[in-house]
Amino acid sequence: MAESSNIPEPGQDNSVLYVGQDRAGHWLVQENHGRLEGRFISGQSAYRFARSEVHAFPGATLVVTREWIEPNIPFDPAPVARASSEQTM
Repeated sequence: MAESSNIPEPGQDNSVLYVGQDRAGHWLVQENHGRLEGRFISGQSAYRFARSEVHAFPGATLVVTREWIEPNIPFDPAPVARASSEQTM
């Protein structure tokens, strides 16, 4: 397991799977090219998932970081469509 206090700059073709937290404290696994992102309730779960998925990215590096990870996928609730107050007859 590589651990870093600064997120390394990956090569253009190399994948890096980052394991860390967002500013809200959620644990994330994120691939640097945007091909994978997951949200987890614990660091252990996130790391276990990253280890199971790293094989899908040949030559990938797994990095546990203390820097904040910015989610690519919004985790806000989806907006609820409201019914029109006008009814047609």
